[in-house]
Amino acid sequence: MTTKIAHARKPCPISGPTLAAIGTLLLGVSPVLAQQAAQQPGTASFIENFDKLDRSIWYISDGWNNGPHQNCTWSKNQVKVEGGALQLSFAEGQSKDRSYLCGEIQTKKRFGYGTYEARMKAATGSGLNSAFFTYIGPTDKQPHDEIDFEVLGKNSGEVQVNQYIKAKGGNEKLVPIGSKADEGFNDYAFVWEPGRLRYYLNGKLVQDVTDPAKIPTSQQKIFFSLWGTDTLKDWMGKFAYTKPTSLEVERFAYTAPGDQCQFPESIACTLN
Repeated sequence: MTTKIAHARKPCPISGPTLAAIGTLLLGVSPVLAQQAAQQPGTASFIENFDKLDRSIWYISDGWNNGPHQNCTWSKNQVKVEGGALQLSFAEGQSKDRSYLCGEIQTKKRFGYGTYEARMKAATGSGLNSAFFTYIGPTDKQPHDEIDFEVLGKNSGEVQVNQYIKAKGGNEKLVPIGSKADEGFNDYAFVWEPGRLRYYLNGKLVQDVTDPAKIPTSQQKIFFSLWGTDTLKDWMGKFAYTKPTSLEVERFAYTAPGDQCQFPESIACTLN
C-alpha cells in the first residue's frame, strides 16, 4: 500500500493583493512574485540545461516548510548549480523549529498541456523524497491539481507516479526503475493532454491514464524538491540521516503541444 502527502500547503506565490500580503507575512513570498505568477501563465516551450539558474524562470523556496510531516526547512543555501547540474541538498542545519535544511525550486509561471521531461539523479537516504512534479492549489486561488514523479528514499529502485485532480488523489503507481535512482541519472517524463496523461521512464511508457476524471486540467507550476520526514515511515521509510546528500538535475524541458522537440532524445520528438 502506498501513501501520498499532497502538496496542498505548499507556499506557492499567491494571487491577489490580500492573499499576496498574507503570503508575505506567513510564507515569505513576495507580493510582486505572487502577482507575476498569476498574471503570466507560461505557454512557451523551453529547455533548461542548468548551466546557471535562470532567476527569470525559477523561484527558490526559502524560509518555510510544508507542514509537520516535513522535518526540514526550505533554504536558498541548499540550492546551487555546479558542473552543469542543479543540486538540491539535504543537510543538517538549524532553522526555526527544524534541525535540517532542504532545497526546492519552482517556476514563476504556470504551464498547461504539453511534454515535461527531467533527467535527474535522486538523493540517497531513507525518509527522503526526491521529487519532480507540477502543482497548483488554494494558495493560488485555484483547485489543487498535481502531477508527480517521486523517488522515495526507502527504495531507490522504483519511482512513484501519481496525480491529484481537484484535491482528489489515490492514483499512485510504483514503477521499477531497473537500477538505483540514486546511483545514476534517469529520464522521467509525462505527456499531458486533454483526456490523456502518459508517464515515461527512460523512454518507456509506464502509465497511461485515459479516464478524464483522473487527469488534471488546471495550469500548474513546475517543481523540483528534496525533503525529509520523521513521521511518514510507511511511505518514505524510517528517517536515517548520515551525511549531506543531493538531488541532481541535468536537464529539464517543456514542449508545448505542436512545437518542435527541445532536444534530440526528447519524447516529444516521437509524438509530433
